[in-house]
Amino acid sequence: MSCRSTLLLIARRSLASPSSRRVPLTLTTATSSRFFAAATSPGLPESIKRVGEASAFPNEYPGQNYAFNWSLNADGVTPLRKSAFRITKVLDLKIAGLEAHAKSPLKVNAAPSENVPEAGSDSLAFDAFDEVTQRTKDLLSLSETLYCPEGHVPGTRTGVRIITNSAALVPRLLAYLERAPRRDPKSQPITAYVLEGTEEEFAGFAIEEVEEENEDDGSMEAKSVAAVVIVGSNPDIEKIVAGLEQSAKGLAADEAERAAKKAEAEKEA
Repeated sequence: MSCRSTLLLIARRSLASPSSRRVPLTLTTATSSRFFAAATSPGLPESIKRVGEASAFPNEYPGQNYAFNWSLNADGVTPLRKSAFRITKVLDLKIAGLEAHAKSPLKVNAAPSENVPEAGSDSLAFDAFDEVTQRTKDLLSLSETLYCPEGHVPGTRTGVRIITNSAALVPRLLAYLERAPRRDPKSQPITAYVLEGTEEEFAGFAIEEVEEENEDDGSMEAKSVAAVVIVGSNPDIEKIVAGLEQSAKGLAADEAERAAKKAEAEKEA
């Protein structure tokens, strides 16, 4: 059933005025400036190498795909350098000029949950999370190259998109995620924004509820989505995984609560 996102509602946020705490974020190191065209990447089949020959129209090439870029825009990131790679399998790594991790699937022990707090908790105010999130999106948009591994949180069917400028993290992240069927690019239930090369260290996640319009009958359906934000000089994959796994649990709990309420309402009807 196809759905179209139309309205964002606050779910876990308190209407009370949040803390005014701010978390400064400054980009200090240059990100990877390498651009890997398919025609020059080693070890690729000839059919993939031919993709590297861009035509005048629509002028797409590896790292520049209009449909994928539009889906990144929906996540608040615009690849201004026209170099953004959607990575769902090992071949996508090669097209991006990266090597696969030696071990797959990769088991990662998540960092303690207190190291990646949820926005709205005593440890992390919403205004601080929102400020860092927006600045992280802006800095990712300015990155020379974006790498976007996608898949499922292991042991679930919860889709994840990770948007990062860290070439070093991507092979491990892809090996950690369970492979999901490749479909047309679209936003996922969990979006992680991982920025490498900052003075400040930050880690947190937030869960919100959205309402989507069913294009078949026009009815509105509620669902929860999550955002994970991890920034630092060298972000830890353990913190990324902690944010993803806590988000997946929160989304599942929200879905179970909605299902129980719906069942109760139908019973009383």
